[in-house]
Amino acid sequence: MKTTNQLSLAVAFALCAAVSTSAVAASADDTFINPDWANSAWYAGASLGQGRAAIDDQRLARSLTANGAVLTSFATDERDRGFKLFFGKQLNRYFALEAGYFDLGKYSFDATTSGNGSLHGDTNFRGVNLDLVGQLPLTERFSLLGRIGAQYARTRTHFGGNLLAGVTSPSLSENKSNAKVGLGLEYKLSEALAVRGEVERYRIDDAVGNRGDVDLVSLSLVYKFGRPAAAPYVAPAEPVADAPVAVPAPAPAPAPQPSSEKVSFAAEALFDFDKAVVKPAGKTALDEMLSKLQGMNTEVMIAVGHTDSVGSNEYNQKLSLRRADAVKAYLVSKGLDPARLYTEGKGETQPIADNKTSEGRARNRRVTIEVVGTRNVVR
Repeated sequence: MKTTNQLSLAVAFALCAAVSTSAVAASADDTFINPDWANSAWYAGASLGQGRAAIDDQRLARSLTANGAVLTSFATDERDRGFKLFFGKQLNRYFALEAGYFDLGKYSFDATTSGNGSLHGDTNFRGVNLDLVGQLPLTERFSLLGRIGAQYARTRTHFGGNLLAGVTSPSLSENKSNAKVGLGLEYKLSEALAVRGEVERYRIDDAVGNRGDVDLVSLSLVYKFGRPAAAPYVAPAEPVADAPVAVPAPAPAPAPQPSSEKVSFAAEALFDFDKAVVKPAGKTALDEMLSKLQGMNTEVMIAVGHTDSVGSNEYNQKLSLRRADAVKAYLVSKGLDPARLYTEGKGETQPIADNKTSEGRARNRRVTIEVVGTRNVVR
C-alpha cells in the first residue's frame, strides 16, 4: 500500500512540475490585463499534503480483551501523506465549481495481548468529490477560499496477526457518500498560475462500522487554461481615392514635424480603489487615446503614475509604479512596441492640487501619458 501511495504522489509531483514549468514559461513577464478571462476560465491542479485520522483505539481494545485477554501494547499511526487531482470551472470572480480525485493516505494500528496475541490493521481512504468553491479577494493577488461539497469515498481495511478470530474478515471495504468542507488562501503568481494552502475535513465511514473525520492539510498548484493572446493594435488604413487618368507630378511631401502630446487620466477612471488592474472603462479611454495618435510616428511614450498623500510614501510610490506598469501592459497588448514604452512612478511627490481637500486629492490621483513623435504637415 505504501508503494502505491508513493507512486500516486510521484504522479502528482510530476503534474505539478509540468504545469509550473509551462505556466512560468508562458507568463515570465505576466501582468493582470485579462481579468474577465481569468474570472471565467477552466482550470486544473494538484495538491500534496498530510492527512490525519483518529483511530477508535477504545473500541478496538474492548474487542481484543472481551475474551479475558490483557492488552499489553497498542500503537497507532494516524498520519500519512495525501494528495488530490482536480479540475474546475471559474463561474465568476467569487465562485467556482470543482471536481476531483483524492487519496487521504493509510492509517494503521498494532496491538498485542497476553499470550503472545497480536493484531495489525490498516485503512486507506480514496474517492471523488464535487465542491462549490467560494473566493473572497483580499488584494490583487491574495484571496480567501472556502469550500463545501460532497464526496464519495471507498474505504479498504486489512487485518493481520493471530487474533483474526476477533474480526469479521481480514479484508473489508465500504463505499459511502458524505460531506466535506475546507478553508484556505490562494496567491496568484500570474493570471494563469496560482498556489493554494488549504485545510479540508472529510466525513468518512470506515469498513468496520466507525464514522469520523479525516483532515487534509495541503499545498496546491492551480493552472488556468485558454489565456487569450493579446490582439495587436492595427491602425485603420487611410482611404485612397481613385487616381485620375492624368495627374501632374506631385509636390514634394512636407517634412515631418516634431510633435509632443500629453494626456492625463484620473486614476478613478482607470482603476478601482487601491487597485492596479485597468477597468473596462479605463480600457475604452486608452483606446480613444490610441485612435487620436493615428498618423503619428511614435518615438517614445512615457506613462507616469501619481497618487495623493494618503498612506505612506513607500506604499504610494509602489502603487503609482504598478498603475503605470498596468497602463503600459495594456498598450503593449494593443500592439505598441514595448521598447518604446517607459514607465515611472512619482507617488505623492508631484501634486497638482491641494491634498487637504477631497477634490484636490482626486485630481492628484492620476496617470499621465506623454507621446513624443513626428507628424506629417498637412497643407
